[in-house]
Amino acid sequence: MPGIPATLLLEERAELAMNAVVNLADPDLDGLPFFSADLLADPAELRHGDWDYGSSHGRLTDACVLARRMTGAAWWAPAEKAYKKTLLDLLGPDGLTWRRTHPRGHWEATAGLIDQRATLLALTTWFQDDGDEQVRAAADRLVGALHRIAVKERDVWYYPASEYMRDGWPSAHAVQLHLAPDPASFCGRLIMPLLRWHRLTGNAQALELCGWFTRLITEYSGVFAEDGSFNAALAYRSGHFHTRLGTLDGLAKYAVHTGDHALTAYVRRSFDWALAQCTAYGWTPGDLAGQRFEHETCSLVDLIGIGTTLAGAGHTRYWAVVERFLRGHLTASQLTDVDWVRSAPDRSGDEPGWVTRHRVGERVRGAFAGYGAPNDYVNDAVLGRGHTADVQACCVGSGVRGLFTGWAAAVTGDERLVRVNLLLNRGSSFVDVHSHLPHEGRVDLHVRRDCAELRMRVPDWAGHARLLVARDGHTARGGEPGVWAPDGTLRFPAPRAGERITVTFPLAERVTEETAAGRSYRVRWRGDDVIGIEPEGRTRPMYTARTVDPHAPLRERALHVPAEEWSW
Repeated sequence: MPGIPATLLLEERAELAMNAVVNLADPDLDGLPFFSADLLADPAELRHGDWDYGSSHGRLTDACVLARRMTGAAWWAPAEKAYKKTLLDLLGPDGLTWRRTHPRGHWEATAGLIDQRATLLALTTWFQDDGDEQVRAAADRLVGALHRIAVKERDVWYYPASEYMRDGWPSAHAVQLHLAPDPASFCGRLIMPLLRWHRLTGNAQALELCGWFTRLITEYSGVFAEDGSFNAALAYRSGHFHTRLGTLDGLAKYAVHTGDHALTAYVRRSFDWALAQCTAYGWTPGDLAGQRFEHETCSLVDLIGIGTTLAGAGHTRYWAVVERFLRGHLTASQLTDVDWVRSAPDRSGDEPGWVTRHRVGERVRGAFAGYGAPNDYVNDAVLGRGHTADVQACCVGSGVRGLFTGWAAAVTGDERLVRVNLLLNRGSSFVDVHSHLPHEGRVDLHVRRDCAELRMRVPDWAGHARLLVARDGHTARGGEPGVWAPDGTLRFPAPRAGERITVTFPLAERVTEETAAGRSYRVRWRGDDVIGIEPEGRTRPMYTARTVDPHAPLRERALHVPAEEWSW
C-alpha cells in the first residue's frame, strides 16, 4: 500500500465521528438518539431532549450517508438502517415530521420547522445516494406540506410560529396580524434543503418556496441590517448565529442557482460581517447576547458551506477562510481523546429512557463540540449561561457535513479543467493531493487521468517568489512567466496519467491576537494551522503547543477515491 503524509485526512475524521453517531442511539427507546451530554458531571451523562426526533434523526441520517461517501466504509450500516427507519416513521399522513410525546419530557407532539428542515436535508441526501422511490415520495409530501401550511400574503410567505400543531397554527392572531417571529429560524434555513431537493428532482413547489422565503428575508424581515450585521433584538433570538448563517448558506446557493449577483452581494456583506465576529481559526459566537460565549459546530459548518459556495462562484478569497476553518476549529473541536471523561462502569445509575451514565466517554468519542470555548472543548465560562451541554446530536451530525463539504470542495472540475482548491490530502478520479502541511510547505499532485489543464490554489502567505514547481524533470520558479493562470492559481497544462508534480514554498509563521466574545487570545500559526494558543484551555484544551517536524511523517494508507463526485 502506498504511503501518504500523516497529516489531516478529512475522511478519517468522518469515520471517527461515526463512533458518536452510532453510539448516541438509545436501545431503551428503539434507537432514539440522546441529544446532549454533560461531560463535566461525575459520572458523565447523556440526556434525551425534545430535539431527539426530526432534528437529530435528520442530522444523523445525513451524516451516515455522507461519511460512507467520503470513506468507502459502511460498518455503521445497521445504525444507518435504524435511523432511516425512524426518520420515515416520524413522518405523518400530512407529510410533516412529528415529535412524539415523551413520557419524561415536557413536550407534546408537534411539527417543528427546525425538524422539517433537518428531515428534508436527510431525505435529499438519502435519495441522491440510492434513488429510493419511497424516499422521493416522502420528500415530495414533506415539500407539499411545507408549501400548504405557509401563510401566503401578497408580498411574503411565512410561518407564524416555530411549531405547527395537529389542528393548525397555534394562534389565528399570528396570521391575522402578519406576525412572522424569527423568519431566519423558521423560513430562511429551509432554503438550502428545498433548493437541493429542487435541483435533484425538479420539484417546482420547493423552488417556489425558496423564492418567497428569499424575498421575506431580504426585503421584509429585518433579520440582516444594511451593513450586513445581524439583528440583535430578542425576537430575532438575539442574533443567533446558527440560524442566521444557515439562512445565508441557503441564500448563497439560491443566488448562484438563479444568477442573482445582487443577492450574492447581499450574502457577502453579512458573511464578511459574521467573519469579523469569529476568530480566524473558526470559533463562532452563539449569538450577540447571553449565548455569545458558546460556539456551536453547526454555525461553523454553515460558514464552511457559505464559503465554499461563494468561492466556487468566483469569490476565491474565501478558499483561504474555508481551509483555516477545516484545519482549525472544526477538526480541533472533535473529541479524539476521552480519558478525561469520568463514565459509570455499568447501568446501575441510569434512568432508562431519559439519562444514561454508562460508557459515556467511549460513546461520544468523535463528537464535535456542542457549546465550546475558543480554546477548550468544554465551555465553562462564568459569563452568559455558564456550562450547559458539551455534546449536541445536531452538532455531531453537522460536523460530518462540514467535513464532507470541505472534502467535496477540495478538488473539483472535469477533463477540461481540474482545480485543487484546498491543500488537504484528497483522492479523486483526476488527481490525488498529498499535503505535507504544516510540517513543510510541500504539496504533491499524483495525476490519475489526463485532463486539459490542472490548477492549484496557493495561499497568499506562501512566498510566491520562492515557490518551486518540479515537473517532468524541470523545476520552475514562481516568478517565471507562464507559471500562473489569470485567476492567480498555479497552472499545469495537459497533465497526463501517472505524472507527478511537486510544489514547494516557504511556510510562514506568525502570531495574531484574536478576540472572542470580548476575550483576547494569542494565536501562533504555521501556514493555515494553529500550533498554539494562549491562554490554553483547562478541561480539554484544543490548541496545546504543537510540534512540527522538518519533514512530514508518512503512513501506510491509500486515499479514498469516490466512484462519483458529489457537490452540495
